[in-house]
Amino acid sequence: MLDYDMEAALYDATRGGVPRAAAAAVAVLSLVPAEARALLDIGCGTGLVTERLARPGLRVLGADAAPGMARIAAGRVGAVVLADVRRLPLPDACVDAVSAVWLLHLVQDARAVVAEAARVLRPGGVFVTTVDKDAGHDVGSDIDAVLAPYRSTEAYDRAERIEAFAAVHGLAPAGETHFTGHGQGRSPRRAAQALLRGDYAHRLTARGAVAEKLAAELRGLPDADEPRPEPRYRLLALRRSPTGG
Repeated sequence: MLDYDMEAALYDATRGGVPRAAAAAVAVLSLVPAEARALLDIGCGTGLVTERLARPGLRVLGADAAPGMARIAAGRVGAVVLADVRRLPLPDACVDAVSAVWLLHLVQDARAVVAEAARVLRPGGVFVTTVDKDAGHDVGSDIDAVLAPYRSTEAYDRAERIEAFAAVHGLAPAGETHFTGHGQGRSPRRAAQALLRGDYAHRLTARGAVAEKLAAELRGLPDADEPRPEPRYRLLALRRSPTGG
């Protein structure tokens, strides 16, 4: 797992920057009801997406567990709380929308995150979250072909898993959309570097000598410095019952 405090300073530049963040924000807002007045962005990271969720009449708050990330986000958003998103320091039914972009694929205890999102949502509010993130990176490239035998089939953010957790807390599917991960089309060489850094730890079973072998295979692919197609991410909206059940 990455150390997000150490990653904070370089995070945006290595994750597609403003184009990727802007695409995510537009997609999130397309699933947030026009009448929403307060939105909480959990796992907000550096706030690059969070600051773009602001629109007239919508107050935006961020939450992140990494102090380095939260400090940068506070400079962009202003209202940011340092918190474990499984135990938010917020009262029940206090916001109209909760967003979680590129978060649940990292959280083994996604059930607790979904429960907290439901708890802080007002009746009729929506939880908007990326799901199936790893599948979004599978664009049918030669990189994917090399990694395919080692892909984990137990992604934390599988859509059916998240929907099942949501149903327990009165959240039902209310729409979905997709957006492009601008700047995230990796070259074989970059994929090899990411593999050896441990960036794929949550989605690949390859470790140690096997990871070294895979990295060498990736570096040996044709046009090793040429980025492959960009991923397409899936966003799911889950609405709390208007009666609060």
